[in-house]
Amino acid sequence: MSMTEIGYPEPERVERKLPANLRRDQPLVPVDGVAGRALMAVIAILTFLAALSAGAAVLAARASDQWRGAVSNEMTIQIRPDSRRDIEQDVARAVAMAEKLDGIEGVRAVPKAESDKLLEPWLGTGLDLVELPVPRLIVLRLKAGASPDLAAFGPALRREVPTAILDDHRLWVRRLSAMAGTIVVSGFAVVMLILTTTALAVAFATRGAMAGSRDSVEVLHLVGADDDFIAREFQSRFIRLGLKGGAIGGFAAIVAIALLGFIASRWSTGPEAEQLQALFGAFEIGWAGYAAVVLVAVIVAAIAGLVSRVSVRRYLRALA
Repeated sequence: MSMTEIGYPEPERVERKLPANLRRDQPLVPVDGVAGRALMAVIAILTFLAALSAGAAVLAARASDQWRGAVSNEMTIQIRPDSRRDIEQDVARAVAMAEKLDGIEGVRAVPKAESDKLLEPWLGTGLDLVELPVPRLIVLRLKAGASPDLAAFGPALRREVPTAILDDHRLWVRRLSAMAGTIVVSGFAVVMLILTTTALAVAFATRGAMAGSRDSVEVLHLVGADDDFIAREFQSRFIRLGLKGGAIGGFAAIVAIALLGFIASRWSTGPEAEQLQALFGAFEIGWAGYAAVVLVAVIVAAIAGLVSRVSVRRYLRALA
């Protein structure tokens, strides 16, 4: 006796009456539809922006370390030209005084030709700078951990060489530290805002998916499925979306950063590139920067799974 003869419908007919996402071999939460692809594109774009912000923060931090390392280990003495004084004698006198100062590892008077070359990025090449009052520079290298008595050295230098100006770079170090800290904090804030936007987008998408699968959820409740099972189904689907979108956005950010570095290296012959390299170094974020980009992509996927689970739980409680 068949199931039809005793009053039960055929299995295929029962399957046709079920919701589409409860039929055989069909996922509870389809992710290949238009809504799923749109959410993945949004996640990819947000991940790209967050990864670029993280890479920029790492680049600023690396450049700041290079600046502070180069500036904090040196001091400069600037000798301004004066028609009433012999600038070469003033330079020699300042060098002799600096060499006697404790904590100084080396003293170097920058030749006039080299000083004139420093002005080429702004004034161009082939100019006769004889008539210009170009100051002469003396570079003092400090010993590691040394603290020269600058309070006494500065006034003594001014008495011997009235046109000399001592710059110990402490003001520049403070400004560079403040600027780099501001850039890093701003980059972190931008990343947090983008991650918050990602969480909101996933939350709204989860609510929409739950509303579209309400009949399926009710059927699952009728057959004894608990909230954990339903939440896991939604969570796994949105984690996959987050991983795909995060991988696409993170890979695009890595390609963009590498491409910018390649362009900067190819463009390194002009004076503008030299100034850019002086500001940002070799325009490389290093392994730490690429690790930050990968970490952002992983965090995006984790946020997608966590937010979807929380949203499903709240929706199921409201439905109950």
